[in-house]
Parts: sequence; C-alpha cells; structure tokens
Amino acid sequence: MLRWITLFISHATVLAIGFALGIYFLPILTAPQGPGKAMLATTAQSALFKSEFKRDLKGSDFLHWGEGIVSVTANKIVHEGKLAPGPDYKIYLTKDFVEDEEQFLKAKQEAQLVGDVKTFDGFISDVPAGTDVNSYSTIVVWCESFGEFITAAKYK
Repeated sequence: MLRWITLFISHATVLAIGFALGIYFLPILTAPQGPGKAMLATTAQSALFKSEFKRDLKGSDFLHWGEGIVSVTANKIVHEGKLAPGPDYKIYLTKDFVEDEEQFLKAKQEAQLVGDVKTFDGFISDVPAGTDVNSYSTIVVWCESFGEFITAAKYK
C-alpha cells in the first residue's frame, strides 16, 4: 500500500510540474515574431508621451514583470523592451497610476482596453479608434486569464 501511495504522490508531483512548465513555456513557443528594433524605433518617433516599464513595481514579481521604454502616439502604443512571458496579456489605459492587482481591479471598470500582447520582446499595439490617449495617464499590462498584474508605466 505504501508503494502505491509513493507512486501516486511522485507521479502527481511530476504531472503538476509538467503542467506548470507547460503554462510557462506555451506562450513562448507559440508567440509570433515581434516587430524588429527598427520598426519599433520608427513607430516610436512620433510619440506624444514616453515612459518606462520598471521591474520593481509593488505588484510585479519574478514571474510577472516588464521593463523597457513605452511610447504613446495618438494611435499606437510601442514597447521597446521585455515582458515576462505569459498567456492572455492585455494592454489597458487607466486614468490613475496603478502598480498592483488590487489597484488595477478598482480602476479596471473605467480602464480602456487597448488590445492583446502576443510578443514579449517589444510590441506595437493600435489604440482603438475614438480613444483619446490624453484622457489617460497610465499603460497597464495585465494577464486576463490569471488576474495578474504584470507592469505599468505612467506616461502623463
């Protein structure tokens, strides 16, 4: 009987580790190629605002972080840097700066969803038509599937 319990625990542990690694690596393996550095730099040239994603925000940790320069044009958001890989990342604009899950969840109802993040080494995202980036102050990257704060940058 002890042998069966030991086998069950060992196999369940290996299955759990494999599942966790799959969640972590699947977005990396399925991510499309990001825009090149030249395209990122060219698109960012017309920025109205610039800011920075920093790793040391209150809600960021070793699995949920972003770093790099973020540029906001009238119709695009450009990130030149890196994001921790993960599934179902969304970009939001908020009126007030948020730096953790609790603050974002309070602001989410009034936040403007910009779009999806599919690449982790820089992205260019179209701002939805009719969205005035001047009405907001902060860009937030949020993992919708797990309700995890990734990073944020106050641009105004």
